[in-house]
Amino acid sequence: MQKNAGREAELLVWTDVDPAHEDDFNRWYDREHMAERVAIEGFRWARRYRATSDSARRYLALYRAAGVETFTSASYKKAFEQQTDWSYRNFERMRNTKRRVSTLALEAGVGSGGAVALITLTAGEIDNAEVEPVLAEVVMLDGVFSARAMEPDSGLSTPLPSEDLATRKLEALILIEASSSATATAALSNALETLGLPAERGMTFSLLWDLHADDLTAYTAKTTSA
Repeated sequence: MQKNAGREAELLVWTDVDPAHEDDFNRWYDREHMAERVAIEGFRWARRYRATSDSARRYLALYRAAGVETFTSASYKKAFEQQTDWSYRNFERMRNTKRRVSTLALEAGVGSGGAVALITLTAGEIDNAEVEPVLAEVVMLDGVFSARAMEPDSGLSTPLPSEDLATRKLEALILIEASSSATATAALSNALETLGLPAERGMTFSLLWDLHADDLTAYTAKTTSA
């Protein structure tokens, strides 16, 4: 079990989208938005997922950063001040969106998989004595690679326009990396039972694609020098 002393950070955005514009929304994310965010100084990688459980919002995006200071940097601010028209159109198409900037409090195991399980806890802070054993147990399951617990930063988790402020809660999260949707579902069930949480606190997603900052830098250098 690793207690994240360096306190890396992760931005999570999970959302529904206007079905009439879903194709363009995905095209924008895949052709512009992911690369724009990963190019920001301090970002390490980004991953996109589609929900495989009925209760989940349809799309989830995760962005790993060196720390929460990345989200107050000049580079991050510049990216927000220079949005494209395509970006503005698709932000308006998001529905029921949650945006959370969180610090990584605990990690167990190593590696990512083709599916994830996401659990929302009932408080904003991690109870280490409760959560550590759950992460340690779940990464011992076949097909589970790693698990992490994250605490939201209230100052940086600025809501997007489509989030319902009346019901908005900043809750800590557990994310489990698994090899398949079936494995993620089994790991989710195990963790929820151990934590004593109802099924609606958990959801699963399948990986669409990921992009690492090092790969983007190498690709950009190669294409600009050609």
